[in-house]
Amino acid sequence: MKGIVFTEFLDMVDDTFGIEVTEEIIQESPTLSTGGAYTAVGTYPHEEIVGMVVALSKATNTPVPALIEAFGKHLFGALAKSHPHFLSKAGSLFDFLDLIEQYIHIEVKKLYPDAQLPSFETLSKEEHKMEMMYHSERSMADLAVGLINGAAERFNENVTVTLADQTSEHNGKQVKITIEHST
Repeated sequence: MKGIVFTEFLDMVDDTFGIEVTEEIIQESPTLSTGGAYTAVGTYPHEEIVGMVVALSKATNTPVPALIEAFGKHLFGALAKSHPHFLSKAGSLFDFLDLIEQYIHIEVKKLYPDAQLPSFETLSKEEHKMEMMYHSERSMADLAVGLINGAAERFNENVTVTLADQTSEHNGKQVKITIEHST
């Protein structure tokens, strides 16, 4: 997993819970290959961020899915700041989501050729509803929900995002995501 994910996660923990909690979760995650020091351009085992999220859940008494979703929202804001051109090609959330595979992930691969990205397939797109299939070896659909909610805020759109896990068929690596505009 790319280091920017780790650095932004630790920034979110600092900003939301304080540096003491950041230090605590690093201490509670003894298998960190770097001792908790990450660079944005490095590549690290995704199990390390999972361990830190679990430690954060214990430290804050917050469910893991809620923390991962909150992180996705934070991560979207950071990525939007560093790569505003990704947003400039879309006039709406649904247009933006349609660009993930055909533009954004292609550009990300140019920057980080070894990045292992999830994939998103648009199943249907209507005026007020969009369905996508999320595929990932890491099974982090809650992160995708947070990213989608962050993008919705950026486009000033109110949406509800729901997940339908396809675990039995795909070993937890495929999730149907439905995004509906709230009235």
